[in-house]
Amino acid sequence: MYTSRGLFERDKLIFSSQMTFQILLMNEEIMSSDLDFLLRFPLQPHVVSPVDFLSNSSWGGICSLSAKDEFRNLDRDIEMSPKRWKKLIKSDCPEREKFPQEWKNKTPLQRLCMMRALRPDRMNYAIAAFIEEKLGAKYVEARTVEFSKSFEEASPSTPIFFILSPGVNPLKDVEDLGKKLGVTLGNGNFHNVSLGQGQEVVAEQAMDTAAGQGHWVVLQNIHLVKKWLPALEKKLEHYSQGSHPDYRVFMSAEPAATPAAHIIPQGILESSIKITNEPPTGMQANLHKALDNFNQEALEMCSKEAEFKAILFSLCYFHAVVAERRKFGPQGWNKIYPFNVGDLNISVSVLYNYLEANSKVPWEDLRYLFGEIMYGGHITDDWDRRLCISYLEELMQPELVDGELTLAPGFPAPPNTDYIGYHAYIDEMMPPESPYLYGLHPNAEIGFLTTTSENLFRTVFEMQPRDAGASGGATVTPEEKVKQIVDEILEKLPDDFNMLEIMNKVEERTPYVIVAFQECERMNYLTGEMKRSLKELDLGLKGELTITGDMEELQNALFLDQVPRIWTQRAYPSLQGLSAWFADLLLRLRELETWSTDFVLPSSVWLSGFFNPQSFLTAIMQSTARKNELPLDKMCLQCDVTKKHKEDFSSAPREGAYVHGLFMEGARWDIQQGIIMESRLKELFPTMPVVNIRAITQDKQDMRNMYECPVYKTRTRGPTYVWTFNLKSKDKPAKWTLAGVALLLQV
Repeated sequence: MYTSRGLFERDKLIFSSQMTFQILLMNEEIMSSDLDFLLRFPLQPHVVSPVDFLSNSSWGGICSLSAKDEFRNLDRDIEMSPKRWKKLIKSDCPEREKFPQEWKNKTPLQRLCMMRALRPDRMNYAIAAFIEEKLGAKYVEARTVEFSKSFEEASPSTPIFFILSPGVNPLKDVEDLGKKLGVTLGNGNFHNVSLGQGQEVVAEQAMDTAAGQGHWVVLQNIHLVKKWLPALEKKLEHYSQGSHPDYRVFMSAEPAATPAAHIIPQGILESSIKITNEPPTGMQANLHKALDNFNQEALEMCSKEAEFKAILFSLCYFHAVVAERRKFGPQGWNKIYPFNVGDLNISVSVLYNYLEANSKVPWEDLRYLFGEIMYGGHITDDWDRRLCISYLEELMQPELVDGELTLAPGFPAPPNTDYIGYHAYIDEMMPPESPYLYGLHPNAEIGFLTTTSENLFRTVFEMQPRDAGASGGATVTPEEKVKQIVDEILEKLPDDFNMLEIMNKVEERTPYVIVAFQECERMNYLTGEMKRSLKELDLGLKGELTITGDMEELQNALFLDQVPRIWTQRAYPSLQGLSAWFADLLLRLRELETWSTDFVLPSSVWLSGFFNPQSFLTAIMQSTARKNELPLDKMCLQCDVTKKHKEDFSSAPREGAYVHGLFMEGARWDIQQGIIMESRLKELFPTMPVVNIRAITQDKQDMRNMYECPVYKTRTRGPTYVWTFNLKSKDKPAKWTLAGVALLLQV
């Protein structure tokens, strides 16, 4: 409990998992080899699931498990009795259910391994249930420690350190407690210093006075005065003894964004009681919080009271949506933006001024001001800007005042009422928390939960001691494990492409041929560095070379199944672990080898296999422009989604190219109707059929009933943007914009 008050919500389960695993290892209740397998969880690549209720990657996990003695025939059992397994997997809380047949008798850790393959999105809950079973319920209960309780432990030598979160002000707790104890600004025994330029002297004077007379000192935002922190540490240490017994220090700082950005001295952190304060989560809490910025008086200040109140409530909903949508990761926003209460307050002031100055509600002006300036001023990504504007077009329209507008499915805009009435309306009418409130599909939550649990396992894995992972009874040292990986990669990597030989094969350098050249060169650049660094590490492991910092970093990455940094700098964006990444690299190499033997455009091109997919898409436009003698800047791409998959094509099309390897996130493609449709539950990344991409002149482009769908290389979206494909839709495009629909080249 005392440790967890200083941890963010997202880190509490990671901490208790690590603690539980170490206790169980020490008591020899679990085997380190089983734990190593659970944390690494190698997936068998390129397998196809034989059952409809498991994805290919889940089946890859089942195949890896079945190769271990304790799980022999698990794959056969699932194939032979799919009904029992389907019932377990489709359950809302599978971690609380019993496994079929003899599998229910497995140890709790082995059951976790099976659950990780079957339902990765439920692993946070499964780990919490595991901790509860092994250590007791109190280790997973979310309990907050009252500030007054923490204060009892503080002393002149033990300051209190607040770790800040956006939208939360811990100073209020300190002031409220101070009032009860007679420590206030008015009484002259409470000093509040907000640090920044030139405030260090003020802070030092306040500490000198407080230590002598028993006052309280609040030092806010100490992360802004990096150079002064060593002096602060000395001063805290100096006054930790011999000062007035009532002297107390409270500090606050924002958490560092990266490990390299940690600047708070260790001495300050070690001597302090650390407390995190986080804003409430969920739509209901955020909407209440947004409305709390106003009062009955504010609601009545405008001459157009009914319009003002309706739009103010809708603005509060918009504010809550944009802030809370962050939790869905890149499907929510491509980048994280610091939307804050100031944006809401200034928007309401603008609303008041515009309603007073106009006889009619200027909807378009308001949408522009809120979406492009007040909130839009934070936004730097074009797709995020489109999302922000789409929300406002849905929430800010005449129906809000004149008719019936639903702010979200099952949540109509409230009738005209008073301040207390609006709060009561939220409590009574707000549907339960779900992605629907944000315009997203429930799959968005599954994706978000899966990512969270993957992060938990990766972090706990990186914290494991490196002494050994046992396999088959024999102990394998980390060096031996790395040596196996080095040998395997070097053995499987083919020779570099002979660029001279390849170039001499070609008579005419068409745009497609140039793309192939560039891809071969990029591949040589990557595989050359892989071979060089691995051979160097191999010599280091044999003792023939001194291990350098770079070699040690490479060794650590290989052991942790991560793609080494020196390789990613030369590679394409990817979120895969090393083993999956290397299997994918070999497929890319094979594809390139086939293409570079005769330079005939493949019947269907694997778009995901390129370092630079944009260059191939541009080559389609260049080829057409040259053939028809058209200017390149007047060309654009037309995407016709076929009804077939790559196996059904034997030759390239007459115009453009067939491409495959695309996945859709946030929706699915209906092959029969040829339009975007709502996702099926638990189908997170349905595969797209082959797409025929051809170049046309911009004047022939038909944008009716089209959703402009962004294409990204990976799930991180943002900087991995490739192109925009126009896809047919019966629904209005805003629906898919709010649902965060995009095409991905790799999942």
